[in-house]
Amino acid sequence: MWRRRFLKCVFALLAAMAIQISLVSAEDYPARPVTILVPFAPGGYTDLLARLIAQKMTEKLGKPFVVENRPGGGTLVAAVATARAAPDGYTLLMAPNGTVATNPTLYKSLPYDPLKDFAPVSLVASGPLVLLVNPTVPAKNLAELIKLAKEKPGGLNYGSPSGGANIAVFMSMLQSLAGIKLTEIPYRGVVPMLSDAIAGRIQVLFADLASSKGFIAEGKLRALAISTRERFKGAPEIPTIAESGVPNFDAGAWQMLLAPANTPKEIVTLLNTNINSVVQSPEINDSITRFGLIADGKGTPDELRKFCEAEIARWGEVLRQAGMAGTQ
Repeated sequence: MWRRRFLKCVFALLAAMAIQISLVSAEDYPARPVTILVPFAPGGYTDLLARLIAQKMTEKLGKPFVVENRPGGGTLVAAVATARAAPDGYTLLMAPNGTVATNPTLYKSLPYDPLKDFAPVSLVASGPLVLLVNPTVPAKNLAELIKLAKEKPGGLNYGSPSGGANIAVFMSMLQSLAGIKLTEIPYRGVVPMLSDAIAGRIQVLFADLASSKGFIAEGKLRALAISTRERFKGAPEIPTIAESGVPNFDAGAWQMLLAPANTPKEIVTLLNTNINSVVQSPEINDSITRFGLIADGKGTPDELRKFCEAEIARWGEVLRQAGMAGTQ
């Protein structure tokens, strides 16, 4: 009996100490630099968003927020590194929706659980990808591209970051729903992929508007369609894939900051409040719009977790219908 009482007292004391440590760490946070991992090479919109947020959070909280690029494995390298990092708020991940929403269905065996291994911090931005071709491709619209691809199965090369990145998933969806076959050329990031598309080494690709709109304006790449069901207000002249001959295509991308699971709730809440405030500020909102995205910066961590659960279920159904489940 005395042993049981003694153990209860010890457990109660340890719990109280853990709470106190959590509160102290939250009060002192951040006491040193915070690292934001980006699962792609520098230059893409995920990287640009992370650097934008890092700069403003450095100014807001008075300690450096530093971006570190960890490309590879269809975002798995950076995701696993974040999941295994100390849950103290000093390692964050700028995750595309592929990391959270599509990977659980795409991969036969995923080395992390998006709901159990991460704490959602802030939904930063969302928006479409644009389907592009090299100007030498004799297709002025998506219908003509589909016709060309059907005439020469595998005759067109497309660029794609490997694994579960949005670009890879969207291109696989397009091929499945349009009944075409293209040849994949893997890349480690959007920037080298765009360079090869301009040079004609690949003919087709999905990319974000932030990285590609300058090349579109200069005539170095031709925009055929937007990935979301509705036209994007920032580029209303580009039709959607759905209205261009693939009616069931509707795929938007989003970016969310994540922390390792078990990061103290007070730190997650502090980050959520401050990052949401940064994203909603007129200056950053305008910058995100220029990236070709829609600024979000809304929702509590609990609401974001429910959002992630819904997205995993939604994309799971989409990928199973497209025959892509377990293909990685």
